[in-house]
Amino acid sequence: MDKPLLSDNIVDAVVDYKGRQVLRSNKGGWKSAYFIIGMEVAERFAYYGISVNLITYLTAPLGQSTATAAENVNVWSGTALLLPLLGAFLADSFLGRYRTILIASLIYILGLGLLTLSALLPSLSTADFIHPNKIMLHSTHQLQVILFFLSLYLVAVGQGGHKPCVQAFGADQFDGLDPEECKAKSSFFNWWYFGICGSAAVTKLVICYVQENLSWGLGFGIPCVLMVVGLGVFLLGTRTYRYSVKEDEKSPFVRIGRVFVAAVKNWQRTTPLAIIIEEEAHVTLPHHNSEQFKFLNKALLFPDGSKEEGNICSVSDIEEAKTVLRLVPIWVTSLAYAVVHSQITTFFTKQGATMDRTIFPAFEIPAASLQSFVGLSIILVIPIYDRIFVPIARAFTRKPSGITMLQRIGIGMLFSAIGIVVAALVEMKRLKTAEEYGLVDMPDVTIPMSAWWLLPQYVLSGIADVFTVVGLQEFFYDQVPIELRSVGLALYISIFGVGSFLSSFLVSVIEEVFGRDGKNSWFADNLNRAHLDYFYWLLAGLSAAALAPYVYFAKFYIYNRKSIT
Repeated sequence: MDKPLLSDNIVDAVVDYKGRQVLRSNKGGWKSAYFIIGMEVAERFAYYGISVNLITYLTAPLGQSTATAAENVNVWSGTALLLPLLGAFLADSFLGRYRTILIASLIYILGLGLLTLSALLPSLSTADFIHPNKIMLHSTHQLQVILFFLSLYLVAVGQGGHKPCVQAFGADQFDGLDPEECKAKSSFFNWWYFGICGSAAVTKLVICYVQENLSWGLGFGIPCVLMVVGLGVFLLGTRTYRYSVKEDEKSPFVRIGRVFVAAVKNWQRTTPLAIIIEEEAHVTLPHHNSEQFKFLNKALLFPDGSKEEGNICSVSDIEEAKTVLRLVPIWVTSLAYAVVHSQITTFFTKQGATMDRTIFPAFEIPAASLQSFVGLSIILVIPIYDRIFVPIARAFTRKPSGITMLQRIGIGMLFSAIGIVVAALVEMKRLKTAEEYGLVDMPDVTIPMSAWWLLPQYVLSGIADVFTVVGLQEFFYDQVPIELRSVGLALYISIFGVGSFLSSFLVSVIEEVFGRDGKNSWFADNLNRAHLDYFYWLLAGLSAAALAPYVYFAKFYIYNRKSIT
């Protein structure tokens, strides 16, 4: 016979894998989070194994121009980072996070396998046909390109279902209403990012070298194998997880959507005394704020003036809608940060490819591997932030996380703006060096300027990520309605997706305006005649322009759950 569970030790709104009530000490917590973090480490290894050196693969084996390759990278990255909105919707509305993770992981593995096959096609054709005719070569190349992009976007689909659900599922292992687990949850976001950045740093150092010096097929195959291992680790923790219980009520999407529809229908109606009375009756609701976005309060009134049960939206429905609406200004003002962030895997890499990357005689670090300094700086800063900064700040502010989530995000935005200014100054130095040594028209010759000059911009990007990226993760997870937490994390991810599209749009417009004659392009294939410094200064201006309204909106933001701020 099962022992009776103590009511104060039962975690509400969750069950185990057999649908039974969960005892706090037996399920969830860090013992479950380790399995989930382990899977994410493997998935990030796979994702970065594809993305960090993608621009090199497009410009070398596939022969695309720098501008075209940068646009393709940004479009793919943007798609991969917007698809989580769809994956999160399916998870929160139909499948649940656990099942969505399993299905998405299988699609992910299929895409990685086909990507590996596409990279092997040229070598197969070369081995089988010593004197191939031009038609056969052209046909093989076309097949390779089609299969490559098909598999690449299949990876994006898999990532779209995987990314928002895994982190939300990991955070679900901690009860935000329990004081100790609340602190652990905040720490979870820090160590989650520590794990994936450690994985990313190793990927950028090892996989980039394998791809450029051994084989692209092997370089894509290793991430595929790691993804299979990661799925196995995740399955091992199945018996330890806490699974959220879906309540038998209308979908949160339906509830929130109905509020906006009702508010629009009642737009012209004068707010009656009945609504005011109802607002006053609910003034005791936690953190209720009927004054903000007052136009949504009109959803409390049915269009024909009746108040029949089921025909009007409840106060809690309206509060949910207001909660989602409050996120919009933060989401919009974070886009400039995402545009700057997208340069790390594109122009930062091309910038480093022209410089002296010799570590010791006969060994040159791949340009894409320089991105590992972002991950390494994150690995160094996160323990300092979590173990030193937060406890000190907590002593002054009495907040579990030391500083508010929005303060954390804003500090990172400032570091990002400083980083892109530094990148512009370094690029000016690189162009001047190329001119001094007469290398302006010799793009294949390494400029006698050490790639270590790029270190400050990579380190500043890493520090910015510790504050802004982790802050955005926690903010969008915590501030959405509980049933929409996968969607919340998808909204955070979509910031970087839209940022990638905006970066691609900027490149296209600038190329159209300044690159028509092929001489004054900011993104010329010969970077010694390009002007990445102009582009970086433009991004610095955008960052400063976005930071000012962000500070304003953050100052007046009303948190949904005061205890987590």
